[in-house]
Amino acid sequence: MENKIKILIVEDEMIIGAKISMQLSELGYEVTGIIPRGEEAILHILENKLDIVLLDIHLKGKMDGIETATQLQNQAEVSIIYLTANADEATFNRAKLTKPAGFIAKPFKQLDLQRAIELAVSRMGVKEMNANDEAMDNLEQPTILSDRIFIRHKEKMVKIMLADILFIEADRNYSHIFTKDKEYVLAITLKSIEEKLPMQSFMRVHRSYLINLIHIDEVIEGYIVINVINKKSIPLGAGMREQLLKRIQSL
Repeated sequence: MENKIKILIVEDEMIIGAKISMQLSELGYEVTGIIPRGEEAILHILENKLDIVLLDIHLKGKMDGIETATQLQNQAEVSIIYLTANADEATFNRAKLTKPAGFIAKPFKQLDLQRAIELAVSRMGVKEMNANDEAMDNLEQPTILSDRIFIRHKEKMVKIMLADILFIEADRNYSHIFTKDKEYVLAITLKSIEEKLPMQSFMRVHRSYLINLIHIDEVIEGYIVINVINKKSIPLGAGMREQLLKRIQSL
């Protein structure tokens, strides 16, 4: 199942917040709220599992955006993109200390917003990126975290929960990811994906197939049946049956 990337907007100018929300919706992302104060944003994030926060640096109230980001980093795993109209050097240096995923200068275009989000997604799961060029080089590669994978699909970034992946099929230098409802094509080899996925859940059962063990319906001599509507049969490599059964028993 494809899950939209969830984004919170923390902006005290509600007209600006509404415009950003509309742009994000047009790009295919899910906006969980528009919140004007840092204190309220922290509560919202603790109660909702989010991916990205668009955070205005110059918030009104007890906490500005940088103080909000500092507290968030101690309480939740979420990527922060700062929004700012005018940031002096001292403020910018304070903001850098929080290691945000990016900055967007107001006023900005929808394309600026899209690129900033894609850069943030590309950095998820990576502690440090040396430069924006390095991040841009990785935009076409999937970003795999402990429970989800972010990929580019139809000109936007989408999130797929690892538990929803049925199997992955090799196609030369490409890989096809199959969920119950959709198929995604990635410009990456099956071997590269295999090296990044948690092997307690996934297993290479054939040179062309990597399967999610929890979705196996039947193991028959020579092939596996994955639990899908049309009963997809996947070939089982020679000598793999015994190893596969042991893996299933250990789940």
